Amino acid sequence: MLNFNNLSERLTSVIKQLKGQGRLTESNIEGTLREIRVALLEADVALPVAKAFIEDIKPKAIGKEVIESLTPGDVLIKIVHDELVTIMGEYNAELNLKAQAPAVILMAGLQGSGKTTTVAKLAKWLQGQKKSVMVTSVDVYRPAAIDQLASLAEKIGVEFFPSDPSQNPIAIATAAIQAAKNKVVDVIIIDTAGRLHIDADMMAEIKGLHAAINPIETLFVVDSMTGQDAANTAKAFNDALPLTGVVLTKTDGDARGGAALSIRYITGKPIKFMGIGEKIDALEPFHPDRIASRILGMGDILTLVEEAERKIDKEQAQKLVTKIKKGKSFDLQDFLDQLKQVHKMGGIMGIVSKLPGINQLPQQVKDQFNDKKLVEIEAIINSMTPKERRFPDVIRNSQKRRIAQGSGTSIQAINQLLKQFLQMQKMMKKMSKKGGMMKMMRGLQGKFPFGGMPPDLPVK
Repeated sequence: MLNFNNLSERLTSVIKQLKGQGRLTESNIEGTLREIRVALLEADVALPVAKAFIEDIKPKAIGKEVIESLTPGDVLIKIVHDELVTIMGEYNAELNLKAQAPAVILMAGLQGSGKTTTVAKLAKWLQGQKKSVMVTSVDVYRPAAIDQLASLAEKIGVEFFPSDPSQNPIAIATAAIQAAKNKVVDVIIIDTAGRLHIDADMMAEIKGLHAAINPIETLFVVDSMTGQDAANTAKAFNDALPLTGVVLTKTDGDARGGAALSIRYITGKPIKFMGIGEKIDALEPFHPDRIASRILGMGDILTLVEEAERKIDKEQAQKLVTKIKKGKSFDLQDFLDQLKQVHKMGGIMGIVSKLPGINQLPQQVKDQFNDKKLVEIEAIINSMTPKERRFPDVIRNSQKRRIAQGSGTSIQAINQLLKQFLQMQKMMKKMSKKGGMMKMMRGLQGKFPFGGMPPDLPVK
């Protein structure tokens, strides 16, 4: 997910300081706005965007509503939130597929932006929308790109229209569209050639291609880790092509969020999707209001719920519920199955990053949300025999040595896992009893962040 941590922490800290002021004046609000501007620039937000942001919120921030409010910090947060939404777009701009089949989507972008992978991710996402999809590549300069797309298409089970470097890009695209018509495919996605930088030949070629096929969607794929350059590159493509939207890639990396806050303002085109990981299903619609909430530490529960609906194996979850209701023990195989479900949702950090107030937790608590620990736990359980997973009580020192060797861990790590698992097993037993869940939540309420963290988690 977009790394807004620094920006989020800075903005939260700045507004918290404002809340601590005995009395709000135009002077201390001006100081707060300067801090917000610095925070935006440090997050790699383009200078014109940061400037416009402050100019737009300034008259509202020093208005009567804020200064005379009993909760001025909360009012200012609302103003900042609304302006973030305005900068990034009021709502998610959906794909326009209202065209006679096949709807043609043209993908543009520089080499290394993740364009070819994004073609496959978008095809996978469209499959989830019950659309049939064909993909093709007109990148006649890089045979590896054609081979990569062919391999990805086979992996996700979509049609692939073959091409080779000896062909003309326009000829490939027109033939592919005709093939999609013949096969009654809903959508065809065309991957174009990327370059290491913008040049006249590249722009002339893609403009000619666009004119020849007249796509209903022309999406610009851009690496969010390039920061301000992402917005500038998007503008150059937008000046040359009638873009309909942007796809931000690599938002799970070291991107500081500046591209997300800058692109729409500079190009006038909406961010429609963002890539949130390397897996083929790691693409999600871009919701500006949810991103704004995440920046301000309000969480993103809606996206979390949608991911759970889409990615969790409901049949497996129901089997576990039925098993526990029947009084059977929650065992290590069940635990392993649950860890796999967590991975599907982006790991612990993918889930925790969407919870409200996460940036306000002490650093030692945040450090506990470590996906490497989950990988270690999986390795330990995978090194056990089926009997040991079902009945952990049978595990003795000699077996621990074998498991440690097999998992590349230590006996201490195995002891820690078994201790934590025993606590979890007791908790699951309570949940299985009538009213047990509610009693447990009431008992935990106020003791741990978000009403329930592992008992041995350090809390300030």
